[in-house]
Amino acid sequence: MRLLVVGGAGYIGSHMVKMLANVGHEVIVLDNLTTGFRESVKYGRLIVGDLADMHLLENLFAEHQFDGVMHFAANSLVGESITNPAKYYRNNVANTLNLLDVMVRNDVKHFIFSSTAATFGEPEYTPIDEAHPQKPINPYGASKLMIERILQDYAQAYGLNSVCLRYFNACGADPEGELGENHDPETHLIPLILQAASGRRKSITVFGRDYATDDGTCIRDYIHINDLCSAHSLALDFLMAKNEKGALAFNLGNGQGFSVQQVIDVVEKVIAEDGFSLTVESGERRMGDPAVLVADAAKAKRMLGWKPVFDDLETIVRHAWRWEKA
Repeated sequence: MRLLVVGGAGYIGSHMVKMLANVGHEVIVLDNLTTGFRESVKYGRLIVGDLADMHLLENLFAEHQFDGVMHFAANSLVGESITNPAKYYRNNVANTLNLLDVMVRNDVKHFIFSSTAATFGEPEYTPIDEAHPQKPINPYGASKLMIERILQDYAQAYGLNSVCLRYFNACGADPEGELGENHDPETHLIPLILQAASGRRKSITVFGRDYATDDGTCIRDYIHINDLCSAHSLALDFLMAKNEKGALAFNLGNGQGFSVQQVIDVVEKVIAEDGFSLTVESGERRMGDPAVLVADAAKAKRMLGWKPVFDDLETIVRHAWRWEKA
C-alpha cells in the first residue's frame, strides 16, 4: 500500500514508518519538523510541510494515490495546552480538519488517528476500558476528543472510516537501536530517569510518595513503542481486510501498571551493569496526578488480534537505555 504518515519524523511516527516500510509499504512522511527530526526519517520519503498549508495538501494528494493515512502530528504538552489553548485547538483540531477534508475530496477512506488516554480525564475506575466516560480536564485531551467525535460524523456523512488509538504511556526505543525518544522539553518518566542516570540532568524527582499504592508512588501503564506501532499496523489491516465501516476506538496499554519507584528500581539495576548510578529526590504531589492509570486493552486484543511483545519493564528500560547511551 501507499501510505501517508503525518508526523512521521517524531518519536512514535518514525518508529511507525520503519515498521511499515519493513513489511513492504510505500511510505510518504509529512512533517513540519517543529518537534520531529529529519534524521529520524530513515525509511520512506520526507516532505517538509504543515497541515495548515492547504495548497501543499491538495498537491500531495493529487500527486499520490494514497491507500490510507496515519496521523501522529499534534501538540501534546498538557501544561502548555492550559496556558496556550489556541495553539492546541488550531493545530490539533483545525489542521486535522484540513487533512480530513482533503482525504474526503480525494476519496481516501482509511484513517488511523493517534489519540490519547487524556480524553478520559480523571479516572472513575481502573483499568480504563472504552466504556469509561470521556471527560478531559485540559485542552490537549479536549482537542483529541474533538477529533474522535468529528471522525464519527465524517464516517456517517462521508464514508471516511477510521480507528482512534488511545495511548497510555508510550516508552522504550527501537530494539535495533536506530530510533528512540528525543523530546525537548522531555516530559516522559523513563527518559527523564535515564537522562539523570547518564548525567544529562542532575537528578530525578519523585512527585509524591503518599499515594494509595503499595510503595506510595503513582502507578502508570507503560507500552513499548514497537507494541504501539504494531497496533496501528493491525488497525490499518483491520480497516482494509474487513472493509470495516465507521469510526472505531481502542485503548492501548500493557494492562498492568508499574509504579514510579518500580521504574526507578529497574533503571538502577540496568544502569549499574554499565557502572552508572542515579540521584533520586522527593517532591510534593503534583496537582491532577491520579494514583493509578492503567488501560484495559481487551478490545484491541480481541478485535485486532493485538498482543504486546515487549511487556516487561526491564526490556522496555534496556531498549531506552541503549538509545540514551547512544
